[in-house]
Amino acid sequence: MILHSQFQEIVLCWLATANKNGIPNVSPKEMFLLKKEHQLIIANIRSPKSIMNIFENPKVCVNGINIFKQKGIQCKGEVKVLSPQDFKFKQLENDFRFLNKGRFRIQHFILVNIQEVKKMNAPSYFYYPNTEQNEQVEAAKKCYLLRSFND
Repeated sequence: MILHSQFQEIVLCWLATANKNGIPNVSPKEMFLLKKEHQLIIANIRSPKSIMNIFENPKVCVNGINIFKQKGIQCKGEVKVLSPQDFKFKQLENDFRFLNKGRFRIQHFILVNIQEVKKMNAPSYFYYPNTEQNEQVEAAKKCYLLRSFND
């Protein structure tokens, strides 16, 4: 259940793939669900390079960070791609309806069979062990909110 609580705090994650020659690609993902403790399902909206890489090399890495707490997780595993022709596709499309709200056409679903999980924390938690999470949240809010207003 640790993954469920962590993924609920993440609004964007990154899917890292590599082709058969090891050339990497990273793609942001905004629609994902953890259906089972070790299965992450990602909606592919527009990532043809990720899909091509997965067909050549099914090993992936997914990172998700809560930008305010500056904590997150890294999951590694192997994937399976479901196309609209797959009988499970419609069921998953229904599961994603509350996330998608009809905004995008989902091209595929990427089913990540999670084999390895690692917690990730900002370096300040390591270098300054007395760092409090609420301090990180306040500092991140100031940083991100100021940046967004100054752009």
